[in-house]
Amino acid sequence: MTSSPILQLKGICKRFPGVIALSDVSLEVNRGEVVALIGENGAGKSTLMKILGGIHQPDEGEIFIGERPVSIRNVSDAVTMGIGFVHQELNNLDNLEVAGNIFLGREPLWFGPLKLIDRRAMISGSRPHLKRLGLDVDPRVLLKTLSLAQQQLVEIAKALSQNARILVLDEPTSSLTAGETARLLATVKDLRDQGVSVIYISHRLGEISQVADRVVALRDGRNAGELPREQITHENMVRLMIGRDLRSFYVPGAGGKRAARLQVKNARTAAWPGRAVSFEAAGGEILGFAGLVGAGRSELAESIFGVRKLIEGDILLDGSARVLRNCRDAIAAGIYLVPEDRRRTGLVTEMTVRENVTLPGLWNYTRAALISRRAETIETRRQIDSMNIRTPGVETRVMNLSGGNQQKVVLAKWLALTPSVLIVDEPTRGVDVGAKAEIYRLLRALADKGVAVIVISSDMEEVLGISDRIAVMHEGAIAGVLDRAEFSEQRVMNLAFGKTAAA
Repeated sequence: MTSSPILQLKGICKRFPGVIALSDVSLEVNRGEVVALIGENGAGKSTLMKILGGIHQPDEGEIFIGERPVSIRNVSDAVTMGIGFVHQELNNLDNLEVAGNIFLGREPLWFGPLKLIDRRAMISGSRPHLKRLGLDVDPRVLLKTLSLAQQQLVEIAKALSQNARILVLDEPTSSLTAGETARLLATVKDLRDQGVSVIYISHRLGEISQVADRVVALRDGRNAGELPREQITHENMVRLMIGRDLRSFYVPGAGGKRAARLQVKNARTAAWPGRAVSFEAAGGEILGFAGLVGAGRSELAESIFGVRKLIEGDILLDGSARVLRNCRDAIAAGIYLVPEDRRRTGLVTEMTVRENVTLPGLWNYTRAALISRRAETIETRRQIDSMNIRTPGVETRVMNLSGGNQQKVVLAKWLALTPSVLIVDEPTRGVDVGAKAEIYRLLRALADKGVAVIVISSDMEEVLGISDRIAVMHEGAIAGVLDRAEFSEQRVMNLAFGKTAAA
């Protein structure tokens, strides 16, 4: 790695009506260097990257590529200058082939007046980029046939195919398994060794510790400091972003024995039909669910909520058996699910905050068989204030909110009702540490009100920090349940791999 800067942003300022998004922000990236850009949602990371990508123009400041000052007027300019982006939310067309997505807008053409797409060249040109990422798929298959994780890797392959000298990765692993994440981080290191400069944006601080040569932090639209490689630790990064330690965010429960609120007995799902699951979740506790990807946690949650059909098994709420044939039955019983993929299955992003918050309980806002917008607005404002949702107003479209605020809207739509059981699948996926603290506070406050809160999380620190008990799943069954006094990362991982907790 050399010390020659390939990119410099100097004194960047950006103002929007009523908001100073960036104030005198500077960022320098050397050739063959991985720079992690960290900060809470709203710190200015996205605005800075949109300026680099040509979507916004700075009000003040300069951009240098190498030693040359440049003006990046649009996305095409950014691509031409060797700047490639991989966004957290997939920007693909799932009705096209994999190859079509990789070469979208840059399709090789046959010579001649018709300029037909050279499909053979496009397919063969895709293979090396897929192989580079270890993605063993046929470039001729439709993108929609791939998993979410595989689609994310196709987005990365698309950026690599543009021969980018500067690659911006925005939450690139948010949909990837542990194995795929490890492969991506190895690819990032390979790219660095090949002289590619990488700006790596992630809320997963463990990844940053593995891959970053330097960390730059933003806070409230300003530079908050940076860390050289030898000083990159979880604690140092958190302090730069928010000025305090993340451990202070975890609020333990009161402890003690509680009555079971939800009981699941001998439940079998289509994902693991040969394995039966039984467990209890008490009112007033947060029951964490840990396990490897594919262990059956999300499928179990969806079956309890009625998204999937239980092959067999019983569900009891406060000691009474319930027949939950679908989501409507679960909602009527007070059992609610916050799904893992909030944008696809938790929200209607084209609709407003008001419409999303009140959607599951519209009957509560009707007057003379007509929906009262005034009643909806009153409840939505109450939820915005209670949950500290950062939004310009109740009529703002959810798609325009940050990831953390979108997650809080998903929670708000259920809290506007009266939950008995709240199941939250990956509650802080793609959410910054500040928003995590607020979500943890909300979940603990719910538990303190007697709600049985079930949290499914792949974040080990999170599941150990917020849970009163942890149920660990292995291949469709619960391998063991740990009380708080028994918590340790080693015990959880032993159970997740099918061993005994003490193995």
